[in-house]
Amino acid sequence: MPVDKNKEIVQEHIPAQRFADLILDMGTFLLSSGAHCGRINSNINRLANTWGFEINMDPTFKGLLVKVKDKNNPENTVTSYKTSPIYSVHLAVLTNISHLSWKVQDENLSIEETEKEFAAIKAKPNYKSWQVAIAVGFSCAGLCMFSSGDIYNALIAFVAAAVGSTFRVKVASMNFNAMISISIAAFITTLITGLGTLFNIGAHPEAAMATAVLYLIPGVPLINCVIDLIEGYLPAAINRALFGGFILLCIAAGMTLCITLIGINNFN
Repeated sequence: MPVDKNKEIVQEHIPAQRFADLILDMGTFLLSSGAHCGRINSNINRLANTWGFEINMDPTFKGLLVKVKDKNNPENTVTSYKTSPIYSVHLAVLTNISHLSWKVQDENLSIEETEKEFAAIKAKPNYKSWQVAIAVGFSCAGLCMFSSGDIYNALIAFVAAAVGSTFRVKVASMNFNAMISISIAAFITTLITGLGTLFNIGAHPEAAMATAVLYLIPGVPLINCVIDLIEGYLPAAINRALFGGFILLCIAAGMTLCITLIGINNFN
């Protein structure tokens, strides 16, 4: 396949700051969408190798530090840092950006084309809160039935998880700390399932209490923590572990407060 020489000339003169801005925007978007550090590094390096840059990347849980150096012009060098957006797992974003990085490498896209396609990825709408609430409700109801709960326990788990998820999103949209929204969601979810326990609804009401809050478990940060640890990104791994551990503490605090207030003393 013939190579467009004009495209090569344009790409040889990409300012380091422009390239750094693009990969920082892309890298922090990946971080906030649930990517582990190795994935971010591989995606960014495909762009760097295609356009003749050498990069040193230092990812953390809250942001990304990069040093960009033009291989053909050492003076075209810059070091920049950017804080990542609010953490919101979206696995489709990881797939789309990965496909874009391979497209840059295979089709030798220009930086203008790449910026345009990345902007289109960022502009795609996220899942609506009611869709997430329904999906969360069904997943927790299924887990309840796997834990020996009957259809009534599963129905309570569905309602509790869906309502708790809705409150979590609502509180988060008011710019409260994420840990506060998680604690409130755990409290409300446990309140609904606790009423089922108090009125002895279903064969195993404790199954609904134990499973309805599982949607709050920080699975992606904890999995990424292990991956980063294996791949040698120790600071990021430690940050993810602490973040996941504190979320678990907030879930426990919300549940404990609710169980204490409504007077359930036989939950185990």
